[in-house]
Amino acid sequence: VQLQASGGGLVQPGGSLRLSCAASGITLDYYTIGWFRQAPGKEREGVSCISPSGGRTYNSDSVKGRFTISRDNFNNTVYLQMNSLKPEDTAVYYCATGHLSYVTFSPSDYAYWGQGTLVTVSS
Repeated sequence: VQLQASGGGLVQPGGSLRLSCAASGITLDYYTIGWFRQAPGKEREGVSCISPSGGRTYNSDSVKGRFTISRDNFNNTVYLQMNSLKPEDTAVYYCATGHLSYVTFSPSDYAYWGQGTLVTVSS
């Protein structure tokens, strides 16, 4: 199983980015996908997750109203649309999945992790 996260970069405060997570070796249709982030010196935190059907999404309070998670099961890809970015959103962002169908921000519930993509929000 491989997850390939991409789309990170440098953006000014207030700007937008869309992260992608492409999967191989696993069919994402059946499983929850989560996005996590880790800033320097901080613990990894859950940002957004989506149920297999896409019917349930869960966003952390810090990104609610600004980030949107979506999935394209046909292309085995999950996206994280990030708007109104703030300097405190700067972190390495990881996508993750596992054999689970419920939404959760518990990292230990996710068996497979992508390599991470760096998002830097700075003027």
